[in-house]
Amino acid sequence: MNRKNESNRRIAVFCGSNFGNSNKIISEVKRVAEVLVKNKFNLVYGGSTVGLMGLLADTMLELGGQVYGVIPNFFNELEIAHPNLTEIYFVNTMHERKAKMYQLCDGVIALPGGLGTLDELFEMATWRQLGLHDKPVGLLNLEHYYTHLISLLNTMLETGFINEAKFNIIIKSDNIEDLLIKMFQ
Repeated sequence: MNRKNESNRRIAVFCGSNFGNSNKIISEVKRVAEVLVKNKFNLVYGGSTVGLMGLLADTMLELGGQVYGVIPNFFNELEIAHPNLTEIYFVNTMHERKAKMYQLCDGVIALPGGLGTLDELFEMATWRQLGLHDKPVGLLNLEHYYTHLISLLNTMLETGFINEAKFNIIIKSDNIEDLLIKMFQ
């Protein structure tokens, strides 16, 4: 990948606070961490120890990566804040969390997750659409998890609710290496 200052590059990853029920997705999330560390990306994420989020952070840390967490205070009260991060930021609201993650990163990627992950992905894409930032927004379709969402985006394009430029705001791939190249070439 052709990147300057690659060791300083931070990627915000949005993903599930649960593991889901696919062992393949779990192993692919570990591989995402390996690829990020290998390519000298630092992680910005939601700051917790649970689910795919915690797995991604733990794997990055085990491999020597730097991990920056952003967590609302009310989650810290539930004792799910990760205690071993490079740095952790406490905020008051979920909106402040997204804003801080955006501020800390050079681009964002959504991995499999639930409603919160979709909220984070689409807020970043909407901010880009509105010209509030020009950072790349990626969607990693691990194990075809987002195939139906990509189909919906295609329907939105075909029916004229978004144009091609808006459709292309979300960079899509089934492969982490390919996605990073598309995002940062």
